[in-house]
Amino acid sequence: MRTALGEPDARAAVTFLGTDRIEVLRFQEGDIVRYATLGMSAHPMTDPTAVVADPVRGPRAELVLSVRSGVADTGKVLRPLAVLAASPQVEGLIVAPGASLDVGEPLWPGAPFTSVLVAEPGGLVEDLVLDEPLDPVRFLPLLPMTPNEAAWKRVHGAQALHERWLNQGTDLRDPSRKSVPLE
Repeated sequence: MRTALGEPDARAAVTFLGTDRIEVLRFQEGDIVRYATLGMSAHPMTDPTAVVADPVRGPRAELVLSVRSGVADTGKVLRPLAVLAASPQVEGLIVAPGASLDVGEPLWPGAPFTSVLVAEPGGLVEDLVLDEPLDPVRFLPLLPMTPNEAAWKRVHGAQALHERWLNQGTDLRDPSRKSVPLE
């Protein structure tokens, strides 16, 4: 992360009962602030229906959220991001591109978003290759979704929502943006 994003200018740690410590690092680059989790990839994500969890093999990921600074109090996103990063350990989820993750409350005070869409990795931070037999760590971008967008995505799919955002010229880094028209 440091290679792609530079040195973090702030960090916070959260520990949930029965989980390892999750850190959220903050990186400022111009008017963009990026929040990245650290600790989610300590263990591979495993299929919740598997009889035995493989302690070595399986997908590994960290989450990255990018927003414009100075528009909203996005610094309060640290705990919701840590909750999302702990979800593979707590709920047995495999977090992958196209998935929706919901925290059930605004991502930060006054945010119109309660959930995120997990986007494809590779654009901002390249995969971190680990020694065999470990899977690489993927850095998954998170795109905040309004409740209406999340409901629309459940019906039409992640790709259709991406296309809607693109066709409308939606600034996905705007922490106070309104829902994209969904008619």
